[in-house]
Amino acid sequence: MRLMIVGKLESKISEAGKIALKRGAKIVHCEDVEQALGALRVGKGADVIMIDVKQDIKTLVASLDAERIHIPVVACGIGTDTASAVNAIKAGAKEYVPLPPDEKLIAAVFEAVTQEDDDMIAGDPAMQKVLKLADQIAPSEATVLITGESGTGKEVMSRYIHKKSKRKEGPFIALNCAAIPENLLESELFGHEKGAFTGAVARRVGKFEEATGGTLLLDEVSEMHPLLQAKLLRAIQERVIDRVGGKEPVKIDVRIIATSNRNLEDSVKKGEFREDLYFRLNVVNLKLPALRERPSDILPLSQFFADKYAEANGVAKKKISKEAEEKLIAYNWRGNIRELENTMHRAILISIEDEIEADAIHLNEAMRSSEASAPATSAPDPSGVSSAGDQAAQGGDAMVGKTVADVEKNLILNTLDHCLGNRTQAAKILGISIRTLRNKLNQYQDEGMNIPASQS
Repeated sequence: MRLMIVGKLESKISEAGKIALKRGAKIVHCEDVEQALGALRVGKGADVIMIDVKQDIKTLVASLDAERIHIPVVACGIGTDTASAVNAIKAGAKEYVPLPPDEKLIAAVFEAVTQEDDDMIAGDPAMQKVLKLADQIAPSEATVLITGESGTGKEVMSRYIHKKSKRKEGPFIALNCAAIPENLLESELFGHEKGAFTGAVARRVGKFEEATGGTLLLDEVSEMHPLLQAKLLRAIQERVIDRVGGKEPVKIDVRIIATSNRNLEDSVKKGEFREDLYFRLNVVNLKLPALRERPSDILPLSQFFADKYAEANGVAKKKISKEAEEKLIAYNWRGNIRELENTMHRAILISIEDEIEADAIHLNEAMRSSEASAPATSAPDPSGVSSAGDQAAQGGDAMVGKTVADVEKNLILNTLDHCLGNRTQAAKILGISIRTLRNKLNQYQDEGMNIPASQS
């Protein structure tokens, strides 16, 4: 983890830095907000910013937003100054930590705001085969393409490869190509010069330069516009980039890992993805199996997520009952590990027994493995539109008489429900951009539907 401390080092905020240093964090110190912004613009990246409440937090947060630098801000102050804590949160800080710091509290806050989870549970033979190949190629400089359905853990695998590589001491920088508008993605990747476009108030390095000496993850690279694909190809081949508005090429030193939940060979045939870029990215291909293809990992992952969210929510850890285990094993897991994680998060919160009971495991019953291959016999939905899961289980006949818009609507809303309202996760499962999802939800809300509040 990379921590940026903003404030005077002689204050007690330095103690928080020492705690983070002991836990393996890399520390960058800046005297004030202006210095911090300058450091970020030239590539001294951070996963968390810890700032003294005496500093101008509002200006820092506003500047980060304006320049699209997405880093959580944690405020620190002496003792339990309630007014300072409230003001810091109002100014945009994600958390407030009283000083002098408590080591466990610092660790918990860092974990909460970064949400970094690199645990690799891979006991199933199908996953062991992939892990063996990952271990074999990790020390090399080869570009890696990780493919698989949404929610199979492609970013976790990317971090695993980075930590096993010769670049493990360097930064790991992830960029979701599907989450950034096309007109901004070039600047995010390659950086820009001051005045290159409206809002470019200063020179800023992009993800390629920020990842120097480390690994750059291009998540969902298949969503990248063809014109930008050509520039990415040049960067990989020539090891140089051009900042937006820049006049001189900039040398880069990064290892590229790309992910996609699409069949890129099909995208190449359709003309949606450059063939030459595909071959450059696909030096080594790791295809992650769907969760239903690695059944012996379902229960270990379930217990891991149950323990994780019990600790995060301050509730007692519980084992999973036999009945609940049977229910988990029988399910088809269309949303893969991400859907399982959300299911166990919900389960640990609503469980009322000594063990997590079957009733606490809320699933789309139509997606049970035992029912997936059999004709469904459930009664039709009185509204005339059955759920997308029911339609999938009943086969194509169940969709006859339904409009494409109705089927799409139910699929989107059911997925959003499984993700506890998290738009970003729902979009990944559905294989669409977050912008498309938001537009659809706004449309449904305009039609009078009750849409859950955003959790992303």
